[in-house]
Amino acid sequence: MTDHAKIPLAGVIGHPIAHTRSPALHGHWLKTYGIKGHYVPMDIAPEDLEPTLRALPKAGFVGCNVTIPHKEKVLALADVISDRAALIGAANTLVFHPDGRIFADNTDGYGFIANLKDGAPDWQGDQGPAAVIGAGGAARAIVAALVETGCPEVRIANRTRLRAEKLRAEFGARIVVYDWAQAANMMDGAATLVNTSSLGMTGMPDFRVPLDALPQSAVVTDIVYTPLETRLLKEAAQHGCVTVDGFGMLLHQAVPGFERWFGHRPEVTAELREKVLCA
Repeated sequence: MTDHAKIPLAGVIGHPIAHTRSPALHGHWLKTYGIKGHYVPMDIAPEDLEPTLRALPKAGFVGCNVTIPHKEKVLALADVISDRAALIGAANTLVFHPDGRIFADNTDGYGFIANLKDGAPDWQGDQGPAAVIGAGGAARAIVAALVETGCPEVRIANRTRLRAEKLRAEFGARIVVYDWAQAANMMDGAATLVNTSSLGMTGMPDFRVPLDALPQSAVVTDIVYTPLETRLLKEAAQHGCVTVDGFGMLLHQAVPGFERWFGHRPEVTAELREKVLCA
C-alpha cells in the first residue's frame, strides 16, 4: 500500500492514445495488490503538453507514462532527468514530486533486458556481438541497455545509414555500422539479434534480412508484438534459435513506474500477460 494522503492517480499521455494497453496492465496490478489508485489514458495534443504536465500534480497525479509524440519533448519540461533518459534522449516514465517537480526516466532498456532474460534465462549480454536492426527511438534505449550489460560489439543496420552513424557517435567504439544492403553480414557470429524497426508489424513491410549466417545458438527478439509471432521470429525458430516475442517488453518496462507511483513492486506473470493480450 502507499502512504499518500489522497488516492494516487497515474496514467499515460500521448496523441493518439486510444490504442494503449497500459490501463489494462496497471489496472490489473492495482486490483491484484489491493491498491486504492487509478491509472487513466489521456490524449494530450502537443500544444497542451506543458500546461497539462504542470496541472497533473495539483490534480492528485503522482506520475505518468509518456508515449508518442511526447517522449522527447518532456525532457525539456522535466526538472530532473535520469542519466538513462538523458543518454537516450527520451523519457517514457515521469514521477511528480509533492512540490510539483517532474522527474523523467526511461525504462525501455530495463524492459527490454528483463523480457529477454525472462524468455531466454541463459542469455547474457557479454556472450558475443549483438545485431540490431533499426536506429530509431527504441533502438537508442536498446543499444544503451546492451552496452550496459557488457555486450562487446553492437552492430547496427538501418535503412538510413546516417541515423545509425549518430548512434555510433554517441555510444562509442563498441558500435559498428553496416550498410542496409549488407545487413545479412552482421548476423555472422552474433549472439543476439534484435529487430527494433517496424518491419514485420501488421500493415508494414515484412522483415526480409536473411538469417543464413546467424548461429543457431543466437537469441532472437523482436520488439514488434502485432503480430505476436512475427516473420522474423518464425524464421529464427526454424533456424534453431531461441526466440523471445516483444510483448513482454511492454509489461516489464511498466514495473519501475508502478513501483514509484504506488509503492509496491509488481510482478510480470502469465496471468498478467494473458489479461493485457486480451485487452
